[in-house]
Order: sequence, then C-alpha cells, then structure tokens
Amino acid sequence: MIAPLPMKIVIAPDKFKGSLPAFEAAAALARGFRRIWPTAEIACCPIADGGEGTARALCDALGGEWITRRVRGPLGVPVEAGYAWIPGAEVPTAVIEMSAASGLVLIPEEARRPREANTFGTGELMHDAMNRGARRIVVGLGGSATTDGGAGMAAALGYDFLTSDGEPMEQPAPCNLLALERIENINVPDLPEVIAACDVQNPLLGPRGTARVFAPQKGADARDVEAMEMALEHLAELAKHDLELEHGFEETPGAGAAGGLGFGLLTFCNAKIRPGFDLVAETLGLEEAIRSADLVVTAEGSLDTQTLDGKGPAGVAAMARRHGKPVIAFGGRVALETGLAEIFDATVPITNAPMPLDEAIVRAASLLEEAAARAAACCQLGMALGMGLGNRAEAGTDVRLG
Repeated sequence: MIAPLPMKIVIAPDKFKGSLPAFEAAAALARGFRRIWPTAEIACCPIADGGEGTARALCDALGGEWITRRVRGPLGVPVEAGYAWIPGAEVPTAVIEMSAASGLVLIPEEARRPREANTFGTGELMHDAMNRGARRIVVGLGGSATTDGGAGMAAALGYDFLTSDGEPMEQPAPCNLLALERIENINVPDLPEVIAACDVQNPLLGPRGTARVFAPQKGADARDVEAMEMALEHLAELAKHDLELEHGFEETPGAGAAGGLGFGLLTFCNAKIRPGFDLVAETLGLEEAIRSADLVVTAEGSLDTQTLDGKGPAGVAAMARRHGKPVIAFGGRVALETGLAEIFDATVPITNAPMPLDEAIVRAASLLEEAAARAAACCQLGMALGMGLGNRAEAGTDVRLG
C-alpha cells in the first residue's frame, strides 16, 4: 500500500443547486480526501458568487448570527426570510440575498405574475439591518422573481413613489410604474454603505437589459417584456430628474441584475457593484489559503459552459493557476466542454454509474465523498510515480476521473 503523503488541501466548492449548500459539499469532499490522506491539513472555504448561499457562506466563515424576519414576498404574501448579521467592532455588516425575500423560488410556477412582482421584502430586510445598527449592507443579486428596477426595495426604505393625485404607491411594481409622477426622498433615513454583489454585466435597458433577457425566465410573455421595458425606462428617467442625479445608472454593467435591483441599489442607495465571487473570496481570505496549498479542490452541480463564463469554480481555478497550484473540479454533471480542460487539471463526475437525477440529488453528499476518495487515490498513485497533477497541468493535459 502506498504511504500517505503530507498534503495541504483547500476545498472551495459552490453549492449543488437543489441538493447541497456549499458548506455541506465542502464537508463531504473533506471526508472523502481524509479517507486517503488522514493526516492532510484541509481548509474548507465554501464559496458563492453573490447569489444563493452567499449569506450563509459569509455568516459561517465570520462567525455571524442568522436573523430571520417575516417580510412581504414578491407578490405581497408574507414569507420568512433570513440574512447574516456580522456585528464587528468597527463595521457591523448585514449580508442579504435578495432571493430570500424576492426570489423566484417563492412563487409556484402556475402563480407567477411578473408584472406584479416587486422587491419590497428585500427593502424590509435592509431596513431591519439598519435598525440593528448595520454600517454596511451586502446585497447578493440573483434568483429574482422581480423586474421592478428596485423600486419596491426603495419604497420599503422610505422613498415615496407618488401618482398624479400625490398619493404614494405602497408597493411600486412594473404594472404601475408608468403611473409614477414623482419620486421623493424626504422620508429616507441615512443609509449605510451598500454593496451589490452580482456576477452579471447586463444593463437595465435594451437588448441585453433585464426585461428582455431575464423576464421570460420569470414567466413574462412578449407583451409583458415590452411593458416592463417601458416601465423601467420611465423609472430611470424620473429617478434621474427627481433625485437630481448627475447621471443615470441604466447603462452601468450589473444594473440589470436581479430584475434591475442592481440599478435600484445604485440609484437609491448609492451602492457599489462588486463581482460576488471576488467579494466572498476576499472576505474568506481564499487567495492566501490557496497560495500555501498543495492541492485546490472546487465543485458545483454542473460543470459546463456557464462555469466557463466566470462562475465560482472558474474563479477558484484562476486563483490556483496564478499560484501554480493544481486544481480538481467535481460536478454532479460534467459536460464535454473542451474549455474545462483549460481551467481545471482534472474534472470528476460524482456519479460512477448511471442513475436517475432524483436519486443523484438525494445521494449528493455520499456521492461527493466517494468521488473525492477515488480522486485522492488516483492523485496518490500519480504522485508516487512522480506524475502529479501539477506536472500534467504544465503539459496542458486534461485528466477526467470517475
């Protein structure tokens, strides 16, 4: 039997959507590697890209508290939504995922009404965090049911959206934004620093804008899309005029994220937009951990063309490459994309035999653990033969295990 070699392993997976949160995926991978390398030094750094899992990842990593509040869902039906509260001596921080209060998962497919969905509940979570003393609020953008340009969020924070009779709309939504006559901010409290975390570059309007690109995924038909495009254009013009902004944000990359909530945070909260992965990685000290590692491991539910477009595992791989570290990627599904070989030294499907998707989802943790053990055994043999993954990486050879 080959003797275990000393190893320092960084395990930085994203979530397996609908199956495992990132921290559970990291734990399963760690168990598998420890079967082969029981003395390995393993650092688990579950990652996120600003969408689902971001708040939990930062809460766990920074020893925060999970706060749950009852707020309005995207169609006004109350929902239980949580966010991470990280007190901190200097900068008390809240990390909110907009999908917790305004996400598409909160509406059954048959009940979707895209022209009525709004982000009021997300604003309620932000307001709750402000009442707790937050001096920084990070809002993860993704998974939205909404296309309201963040108007609902702004209303919850105290902005008044007034109609021709001077009465405020309680919950501005795409279906009534064209009726807006004026936006006032006299009732808005002092806002903390706000950071919008997202991984898309879409603007608010136009062919690549939020209505035309993302609204159909939320149940919008062609007429809905055109109506929402007009409503968002009106909102942008009115906000620039009434809030006396030097320039509008409708063309800013990321303004179209989460149904235009990126635009809303920029416009109404003076937010900064940052790539979600970069923000999480910086907070977790991921690059420093990778710098001192012998092996880097990442994972997500599906390794495919979307991975290549800059999702979390690709970000992990880029860091590993910068520091000359071999990186293995595990996936519930591994597509036959040639580009994957350019960023990962090895790709590992977690199933070792055909099985129904439902079964794979239920067994994801055990499948990950088994796949990690198989991969570690292969790595162990390769290193013993003087052909470690690092050598393969230099040669540009793809290794597909499993």
